[in-house]
Amino acid sequence: MKKSLKPGTLGFPAPVFMVGSYDEHHLPNVMNAAAAGMCCLRPPCVYVALREATATYQNIRKRKAFTICIPPEKYVLEADYFGVVSGKDTDKFQKTGLTPLQGDLVDAPYVQEFPVVMECKLKETLNLGSHTMFIGEVLDLKADEDVLMEINLKSGKTITRIDPQKVLPLIFDLSSRNYYVLGDKIGEGFVDGLKLKNND
Repeated sequence: MKKSLKPGTLGFPAPVFMVGSYDEHHLPNVMNAAAAGMCCLRPPCVYVALREATATYQNIRKRKAFTICIPPEKYVLEADYFGVVSGKDTDKFQKTGLTPLQGDLVDAPYVQEFPVVMECKLKETLNLGSHTMFIGEVLDLKADEDVLMEINLKSGKTITRIDPQKVLPLIFDLSSRNYYVLGDKIGEGFVDGLKLKNND
């Protein structure tokens, strides 16, 4: 029998999303967003849900742009720090020694040391209650070459994708408030299930 835990959200564990933005003085800021993820494939879109009190909320409202970085596990200390101090009164890049870089396509910074970056223009804003959801259209997805892999398709084409086992992304569980690491690959999506389908 299942036990009721009262109304709440799950959707976790999930990769840690670092949201980059500029303030009105063009000073770079980055925050750790617990409520964030993918929300559309065409066009590619991601969301971050923020409280109005955060500096990032105000920055996105004004600049209409943000970046998302995925930090690797070796930056767990810095990643958590980005979520426990405010960009209103702290230069997080100076404190951590990490490097802000200007986005190529949007008016927002990203963290050079983090291997995966999405540059997003603000597409939609939705006030949900305690949080406002900012939906960003991903104008570019970029990654360090050493975290990429080549995949050979049945058609004979080869495509380049990000290898999560090379990125080693931080994983966060909101319910326990703990960070985790990625586990082993145990299956192949859109392939393994065909074994049951083909038995019909």
